[in-house]
Amino acid sequence: MTAFEFNSQLIGLKPNLQRFAMSLTSDRDTALDLVQDTYLKAITYKDKFVDFTNLKAWVFTIMKNTFINNYRRNMKENTIIDGTQDLYYINQPHDKGFISPESSYFEREIEKAINSLEDEFRIPFKMHVDGYKYKEISDELGLKIGTVKSRIFFTRQKLMLMLKDYAR
Repeated sequence: MTAFEFNSQLIGLKPNLQRFAMSLTSDRDTALDLVQDTYLKAITYKDKFVDFTNLKAWVFTIMKNTFINNYRRNMKENTIIDGTQDLYYINQPHDKGFISPESSYFEREIEKAINSLEDEFRIPFKMHVDGYKYKEISDELGLKIGTVKSRIFFTRQKLMLMLKDYAR
């Protein structure tokens, strides 16, 4: 297949590629970027294409693999690696987004409920929410790690009962 034939067949696949990209991304701009990346890879690696095979299947496979690789790359970028001895992975969104007035009201109610708990439950729970690990809480408060875990669990249960009106 000549370069001209290859390119003209590739351009003929554009509507199909755009539909497939939209089905993968559900976002017009991201889909157009994906089509562009697919074209770039197809042209770059056209020497890997075997003549008299299915060009459409080959290009769709490139698009699918590009989408999967981009997705995995984005997930890795959003993963923060905790450098402590236990090496936990923490996924946190970088942008908290829009904060509605109701959410600040709910936050005050939740804070009020937490502060109404007895110290033996409130302190380990607040430390856990602040990012301390069970072992650190255990060492700081002089409790067994199982005790810390159970107090945090029971605190969650109590808070769910106290705040059941806010459940979705």
